[in-house]
Amino acid sequence: MAVIHGGAGVGAVGSSNDALMVAIGAVPGAWLRFRVVDHLEPVLPRRHWGTLGVNLIACLALGLIAGLAGSCGAAAGRVLLLVGTGFLGSFSTFSTFSAELRAELVARNWRGSALLVGGSLAGGLLAMAVGLRLGSQP
Repeated sequence: MAVIHGGAGVGAVGSSNDALMVAIGAVPGAWLRFRVVDHLEPVLPRRHWGTLGVNLIACLALGLIAGLAGSCGAAAGRVLLLVGTGFLGSFSTFSTFSAELRAELVARNWRGSALLVGGSLAGGLLAMAVGLRLGSQP
């Protein structure tokens, strides 16, 4: 399986080229997350369901890219940095998930909290597995 953070053959760990690849991917990823969650806010009962949605999409996409990377040769490291670490790393958000979960817990919304945690963990693992499976197909 491919290493998500770039892996061997990408260059020196922490090189400026690697950092540039991550930065180039991060800007559109963060912008798209903001737009998607903001767009979904009026139609969803709570903002955190939009965050959950983008996190699950990111898990699926990261699994797909990691699965495909195994057959891409030397270019896979750069693609993983640009798309996996940069774009999908900023598209998904653990910190916002944590803040939104805390708000649900403070509001004593136990059902919503449990759904958010379960959906994030189980859903994220399932989405990643599906992505890996799809990306690993011959």
